[in-house]
Amino acid sequence: MRRNTGVYRYKLKIAYDGSQYFGWQVQPGKRTIQGQLENAFFSFTGQHIKVHASGRTDQGVHAAGQVAHVDVPSRFSGQSIEKALNALLDNDIRILQVDRSCATFHAQKNAVSKEYRYFIWNNEVMPPFLRYYRTHIPQPLDVECMNQAARMLVGKKDFASFTANPNRKVETTVRHLSALSVKRKGHEVVIIARSDGFLYKMVRSIAGFLIRVGEGAILPLETQTILRTHLRTAKVQTAPPQGLFLWHVYF
Repeated sequence: MRRNTGVYRYKLKIAYDGSQYFGWQVQPGKRTIQGQLENAFFSFTGQHIKVHASGRTDQGVHAAGQVAHVDVPSRFSGQSIEKALNALLDNDIRILQVDRSCATFHAQKNAVSKEYRYFIWNNEVMPPFLRYYRTHIPQPLDVECMNQAARMLVGKKDFASFTANPNRKVETTVRHLSALSVKRKGHEVVIIARSDGFLYKMVRSIAGFLIRVGEGAILPLETQTILRTHLRTAKVQTAPPQGLFLWHVYF
């Protein structure tokens, strides 16, 4: 849809391998996903165009379904933008789909919920080609115990115990975690989390905690006590970034 300013808004679905990037957000002197996308848009249009994402991902974190929006001062078909950007980007970032949207669409503000998946390779030996996309836990994990703990985290709760300091003011640490489950298929264990919003490093903190439960270092029943303290302790560790994927954004 055309805006009164003569600018067209587009919705982008993006996948990327975050292994070689310092996260999503533009940072001076560092290679980031947002920076690469904005460079590609400049090469394509000759204009400085800001890419607004549904949310930031940290260094080393991947995305299978990141969503962003852009305002472009020229009218293009979604397919032409997709092809142009993919031709300009390195092959560890891919534009999966581009659609023209209404002028009021906002990738972050209109997002209803997000789903993250955290992948673990649970075997003594991890295939080398998975080392950037799975977290290696060689000792056996008790998935049933992990799910017992996960069920206690589901709902609208204060997740202050499961976040890291973002070095910025946060209005509230209450979030509605609508789904959290742990599934095993062979040597692969995946933690699936869906919420209306996530705190800084919240998914990796939950994953690190559930891994310790699965290892037997923490009893599932301790989950409620940790939640009630509203304090980060050594029992909640931040899991490595390479197992984490932003899987889907719901609107």
